[in-house]
Amino acid sequence: QVQLVESGGGLVQPGGSLRLSCAASGRIFSINNVEWYRRGPGQQRELVAVILSDGSTNYAGSVQGRFTISIDNAKNTVYLQMSSLKPEDTAVYECNVEVLLDAGGFTDGSTWNGWGKGTLVTVSG
Repeated sequence: QVQLVESGGGLVQPGGSLRLSCAASGRIFSINNVEWYRRGPGQQRELVAVILSDGSTNYAGSVQGRFTISIDNAKNTVYLQMSSLKPEDTAVYECNVEVLLDAGGFTDGSTWNGWGKGTLVTVSG
């Protein structure tokens, strides 16, 4: 069984920065791919960042150049580094993660996919 725990949200002034974490625990061999989504007040869920198992990344135009997605494989943790934050970045941020499951130190190809519960980022000042 795999669990995801998000953290790092909070209140920050415009122009500030935050780093969100999505920590995976359980029978994990490796992380395959991750997507970060956000949902602002009265808005639809928006895909903001993607990282794939080959290391490639993509970003929404609204965050390009300001946000960076990365994986620390030793910690089974995914990060979203956010800088130059704007009021329109205010949202609940959620990670969607696919992992290869561990089978005694190796993988048999089984995967798990799930969502974090979200962390609130408020940009105001």
